[in-house]
Amino acid sequence: MTRVTQESFFDAVGGHDTFVRLVDAFYDGVADDPVLRPMYPEEDLGPAKERLTMFLEQYWGGPNTYSAQRGHPRLRMRHVPFKVNPDARDRWLAHMRTAVDSLGLAPIHESQLWDYLERAAFSMINTFED
Repeated sequence: MTRVTQESFFDAVGGHDTFVRLVDAFYDGVADDPVLRPMYPEEDLGPAKERLTMFLEQYWGGPNTYSAQRGHPRLRMRHVPFKVNPDARDRWLAHMRTAVDSLGLAPIHESQLWDYLERAAFSMINTFED
């Protein structure tokens, strides 16, 4: 009997290096964004980059480093201290769109990734105030 193993999304798109490129490109945009940058209290964006990279890698079938270091993601809870309104969501998505486009993924993988990122961004809204 032959066992068929399915390659994870993480491996199919190039693994760790691809997620590092995605997150680096995303934070290049965030660094100069007047609405989003204040949501990252660290002096530099390094810790935020590391957290997002670990989270996305784990979500897409890579190592479980995020959970090992930080526990359950609890994304909405972790974002409660920040005003995530539709403007912040749209800015986040614009920077992430640029980052995703920079990867040159196969259309099926780009579509899967973008679908998730859009749904995640919409689910993070916690206020409609300016």
